[in-house]
Amino acid sequence: MAVLGNGRNGHWRVKKPRKRLDVDFIISVDRCLMSDHHGKVFIGFAATGPAIGVPERVWKWICCPAPKVDEYGRPFVAPYALRKLEAALQDAGFKAYVIDPDYVPYYALQGAKALMIGHHDYFAMGPPSNEWWLLTGREPVNRKTFKAFISHPAIWEAKRRHGMRIVVGGPSVWQWEACREARKRWPVDTLVDGEADKVIVEIAEKILNGEELPPKIVIPPQESPRIEEIPDIKKPSVGGLVEIMRGCPRGCKFCSVTLRPLRFMPLDKIEREILVNLRAGNRNVLLHSEDVLLYGADVVRPREEPLIKLHKMVARHLEEYEAGFAWSHASLAAVKYAQEHGRIVSKIVDIVLDGDVRKFFGVEVGIETGSVRLAKKIMPAKAAPYPAEKWPDIVEDAFAILTDNNIIPAATYILGLPEETEDDVYATIELIERLKPYPSLIVPMFFVPMGALKDREGFKRAHLKPYHVEAMVVSAKHSIRWAKWIINHGYLNKPQHAPLRLALSYFVRYAERRIEDYIRKHAAELGVDASTVLRA
Repeated sequence: MAVLGNGRNGHWRVKKPRKRLDVDFIISVDRCLMSDHHGKVFIGFAATGPAIGVPERVWKWICCPAPKVDEYGRPFVAPYALRKLEAALQDAGFKAYVIDPDYVPYYALQGAKALMIGHHDYFAMGPPSNEWWLLTGREPVNRKTFKAFISHPAIWEAKRRHGMRIVVGGPSVWQWEACREARKRWPVDTLVDGEADKVIVEIAEKILNGEELPPKIVIPPQESPRIEEIPDIKKPSVGGLVEIMRGCPRGCKFCSVTLRPLRFMPLDKIEREILVNLRAGNRNVLLHSEDVLLYGADVVRPREEPLIKLHKMVARHLEEYEAGFAWSHASLAAVKYAQEHGRIVSKIVDIVLDGDVRKFFGVEVGIETGSVRLAKKIMPAKAAPYPAEKWPDIVEDAFAILTDNNIIPAATYILGLPEETEDDVYATIELIERLKPYPSLIVPMFFVPMGALKDREGFKRAHLKPYHVEAMVVSAKHSIRWAKWIINHGYLNKPQHAPLRLALSYFVRYAERRIEDYIRKHAAELGVDASTVLRA
């Protein structure tokens, strides 16, 4: 059902829920993040690029379909970070709810006190969005979708009519300052930089009291919330994601997560959130941290006892609810160490995989570079407890371990790191070539200034050299080969997934043709031999 809005900018359509909630604080984000991604959260990454080979509406259906909503316009699943804000505000007694973006304009006009938005890539300036944009010259879908969301006239009419505040945060909040048009075109009230579980309550109190908000609130690492100050989610999260720890001890210079203190979530807290998802009908468990295998670790050395306890607890519920399972991230050094010291990876796999519902599972990993020189310079602890000089061997050994245990990595590496040389890139190419036998996706990312390197210059199209192109082609050919295998070996294997599986197969074939066409057309310009690259 739709009603007509009527503001000084004219008429517009506003979608109305079947029933109305009394809402003071709307928590939301655009459709690219407010989606169940067909129950496969990693498909959502397709929204970081432009629509390729199909109309944009079809592309959005593939990567970010709308989730189910209740009669009030609340989504069945929502991004985990938004669920945390919702829980923190509700625990403090506020009328705060995650609202599907289709219904945000309605609640804004009904008198909501604030719209709170969290995002990991507001204006497609982070990886991998910036890479797609640079290579194709086309605006990524996630940027277009967020701009359409924040530009809805009902939001700004609500701000004009009754002073609704707009608060934005999340790991990409820096983009509101880096994007020149953002604060001018969409004059939001406050930027929140840091872990907001505790601060969001103080912000809400100020808004209800009619107090002014500062233009920017920074939560330094030493003021990050303690475990007991982090609320449990109350409604299901996208992908069944549940946080098991925060922070990372490895200290990579290009990453901002390493600046936060390390905290392990207690097992009972993790279990409560898993059950929030499963009891509501969300049939996925995605354990999230920057490095799942460091849960309960001795700094960078995985420990068997906490990991086995964690996964045995998870497995009980996987069995009861016939749910899917995945890790969000793991470090390759931790994979190698865990397997070499007690076969911990194999023991975990024996616990969580059943050969039927769960034949394999996925995880994101960071290769970052194949260059020992760069590894020692920007991420010396990435290889720990092994020496950084062994980094390429650590990567290959870990890939072999993952393959042996039916774990499929989605790996990234970075081009354009500060002080990178041609030799460094060729070292990365050689490492990717060594990984050919292992089922995996390997995706390049362009350097974005973050963490200890936030003052450095980011990678731009003008910096693109033939050897960068060669690296991208080698990894693209690797990923296309294994994407076909993954699609045909049980991914999206339910009958209802057949249209999506067909669409993904078409996209993979289309991408393969486009890459070959691009190489043939631009080989001379890029300084590469087309026939050599295509045979690689």
